Amino acid sequence: MIRKTFICALILFFSFQLKAQTDSTITNEKKGATLSIAGSVDAYFQTGFSNNYTNHYTSFTNQHNTFSLGMACIKLEHKAEKVSAVADLGFGQRATDFAYTDSGLTAAIKQLYISYAPAKWIKFSIGTWATHVGYELVDPQLNRNYSMSYMFTNGPFTHTGMKAEITKGKHGLMLGIANATDFRIPPSGFINKKFAIAQYTFAPSDKIKLYLNYVGGKNPDTSITHQFDVVGTLKISEKLNIAANATTNHTQFWDGAKNLTGLAWGGAALYINYDAKAWLGFTLRGETFNDKNQLKPYHSSLKGGNIFATTLSANVKKGGFTFIPEFRIDNASEQVLFTNKSGGYTKSTSSFTMAAIYSF
Repeated sequence: MIRKTFICALILFFSFQLKAQTDSTITNEKKGATLSIAGSVDAYFQTGFSNNYTNHYTSFTNQHNTFSLGMACIKLEHKAEKVSAVADLGFGQRATDFAYTDSGLTAAIKQLYISYAPAKWIKFSIGTWATHVGYELVDPQLNRNYSMSYMFTNGPFTHTGMKAEITKGKHGLMLGIANATDFRIPPSGFINKKFAIAQYTFAPSDKIKLYLNYVGGKNPDTSITHQFDVVGTLKISEKLNIAANATTNHTQFWDGAKNLTGLAWGGAALYINYDAKAWLGFTLRGETFNDKNQLKPYHSSLKGGNIFATTLSANVKKGGFTFIPEFRIDNASEQVLFTNKSGGYTKSTSSFTMAAIYSF
């Protein structure tokens, strides 16, 4: 009897708590602190019209003719007066690919950092966080295309270190020092090697934003990388906005005696976003990716080349749910990447994807 009474009391207690906290933000009025909880889940089906598994050179959509799970994500953020902490966890193939240098439970960490803001215009953070480079993000609900660009796939994913962020009116500046790109724990022998990261932001109005990004340092393979990246967004109307991203990566390789001549890869993408209705939007992404030095997709071919990819996605929304049907065509300048139904090389490949995303 006592046990049943105790259980009933617990049920009533938690029911009252949930009713008082339906906005997913818990406020401790006595201490002035808040805890925010957000997350998402996603799954997709993709078919390649060449019926070949090998025509995938971008992240997260590498399964063919099968229903596939994306990622279950939960993000906790606790804010006090000047200090905050973020624990952003992901489970699933998308999260595993994102944290490819980690294994076990550590691979579930997308972001994990603590921030201290002694004043409104400056904030210091230490931990691991998603990169500032590029336009696209790992969380599917934050992108309008479900498949990823070549620049996202080949650029940095995360940085682990310390950074300072300064804001002054229309301007912002971030400077930091971090481990080698994407390494939470650097390989043996590279513990003391660090990367520099930086970002300058300029927002002359609510309709225009500009981001200038940099990351550079010595990689675990002893090469030296410098990557420069620019992102711009323009809101033309309530229904139409565009974004552009361009990046270039210069890498110098070490032959044991001196740095060899630097090699480069780079790309550019344009995103046209049109919202016909509040529940229906369309995004057209056109991307060109240059890999003439065989550093990325063309790394195992006899010669480098270019790739031009066109992706058209629809976003059908209802509350926190988004359904994305997407058609994509990739064209390569050389017949060394994509294959056709018979297994022979071809310059182009195409695919159709249906993705379901729920975020809260």
